[in-house]
Amino acid sequence: MAMPRMTVLSVAALLLSTLASGCSEKPAPNKAAAAPPQVSVAKPLRREVTDYDEYVGRFIAVDSVEVRSQVSGYLQSIHFTDGQLVKKGDRLFTVDPRPFQAALDQSKAAVEQARANLAFADADLKRGENLQRGTVITQQTFDQRVQARRVAAANVIAQEAAQRNALLNLQFTELTAPISGRIGDRKISIGNLVTGGTSGNTTLLASVTTVDPIRFEFTLDEGSYLRYLRLAGGENVVLSPNRGIRLPVRLKLLDETDFTHQGQIDFVDNGVDTGSGTIRARAEFANAEGRLTPGMFGRIQVAGAPAAEALLVPDSAIGTEQARKFVYVVDAQNVVNPKYITLGSVVDGQRVVKSGLDPDDTIVTAGLMRIRPGAKVTPQQAAPPATRDVVRSN
Repeated sequence: MAMPRMTVLSVAALLLSTLASGCSEKPAPNKAAAAPPQVSVAKPLRREVTDYDEYVGRFIAVDSVEVRSQVSGYLQSIHFTDGQLVKKGDRLFTVDPRPFQAALDQSKAAVEQARANLAFADADLKRGENLQRGTVITQQTFDQRVQARRVAAANVIAQEAAQRNALLNLQFTELTAPISGRIGDRKISIGNLVTGGTSGNTTLLASVTTVDPIRFEFTLDEGSYLRYLRLAGGENVVLSPNRGIRLPVRLKLLDETDFTHQGQIDFVDNGVDTGSGTIRARAEFANAEGRLTPGMFGRIQVAGAPAAEALLVPDSAIGTEQARKFVYVVDAQNVVNPKYITLGSVVDGQRVVKSGLDPDDTIVTAGLMRIRPGAKVTPQQAAPPATRDVVRSN
């Protein structure tokens, strides 16, 4: 049955009124304001820090000697194990000594013969002296006897020198370690012919390098070299082999994270390389364990300035704005604002701040993502990091 027209209009008007009143209603405002975000804060650490400049270089042995024979012959025996430590004077190789022993015996016989000839010439000259007084022999005969005696004496000297040379050759058949250190592997086997002498084609038998101490060679740029000279102060840069640069250095190997090896510069070269603008320097390190080996790479740090007090902040407190670095500083009203800083090196996990920060500033160390400049925060004191009293940059 169809509804009356008036009833339909009344229902429609009622629905429109209800919708209009619903749209005009607004949610009740949230009168509870959001609390300021909590952040961790701390004062910058004040520590005595030494600035270090870092370089890459190689280890070199203090002394390195190639073992070569001074005489030729067949290799008879070897008296070491490849790679072992040897002391100066230890036997290393033996060349067959029999030919040289025979030469020495022959030389001894020649010396005895020369001495016998000298004795005969001495006696003949004495007889001539007695005969000359009575004018039994001529002056020419007497002069001949004097000459014969001088020849015999010179022959003795020559044969004795030949004997000493034969003895040296026999001694050279025993090759000993010229220095104390670590020997490499043998370059020739027993039974091979060894070529000796002073020519360029002598046989290399082995090589020995010193172990402790060891040197580290690296290059400095010209600016750093001048700065180190000024740091040397009143040292006599003319007479000293290291130009008076007695700055401490420390070193780490490729598989190490800390610069644990302590040393000192002992040499600076006599000229700057015009091609690279660098000068060669060398430091010496103790190597009692023998871990440091010639040819190895390493990183060395040279003290670039005297130890001085510096401010340090954790890396987590540092923000980046394009090329600039900053930290958030909390004022007395707990409002944060950025301070732009200049950073130095990392020390024990803390970053050195060269400029832009005051020792009494309170900085945000954690929670940077929850704040913005000019915002109010709820600061909580962060636990102090564990650092040494005196630290040095890595």
